[in-house]
Amino acid sequence: MTWRNTPDSFGLFTRVIHWTMALAIIGMLALGTRLANMQPGLSNLWLYSLHKSIGLILLTLVVIRLVWHRISPPPTPQGDPSAALQRLARATHWLIYALLVAIPLSGWIASSASGIDVMFFDRWVIPPVAPVSEAWENAGWAAHRILTKVLMAVILLHIAGALKRQIEGDGTLTRMWRGTR
Repeated sequence: MTWRNTPDSFGLFTRVIHWTMALAIIGMLALGTRLANMQPGLSNLWLYSLHKSIGLILLTLVVIRLVWHRISPPPTPQGDPSAALQRLARATHWLIYALLVAIPLSGWIASSASGIDVMFFDRWVIPPVAPVSEAWENAGWAAHRILTKVLMAVILLHIAGALKRQIEGDGTLTRMWRGTR
């Protein structure tokens, strides 16, 4: 079992970071939905802190993933996907990466603009990235909400594409799970 991707298979590092991020994203979407529907209070501030901390971890993981993508390019597509499907898959992946950078940044901007410290697991203060400003805060939260909805749609497209390719027998999903067909 190799750490790096090969022309025919996903390496262990790629698969571990993919599934770790997938689980974290699902958890963040569930937690974020819950937070959006509750009133902030002393009894639930820890949930906001948890959401911010995991968001910062996801931001770090996507940067690591992008660097790794340059070091160890993904394998070539299996089967015979059309050029249009290959472009759609590539665009979907890059849109997911862009959203996974933009969403945590918009949350960080909004939190910074609120004047409330962004804490990493209630232990370390993360420097603010925006001035304290109601306009910045509102814009940051609006972007955070909208981009999250876009991410949900793009993830569904990503899952549908992976399932379609798996059903057609090219083994894409199996390769991401086990590394090889």
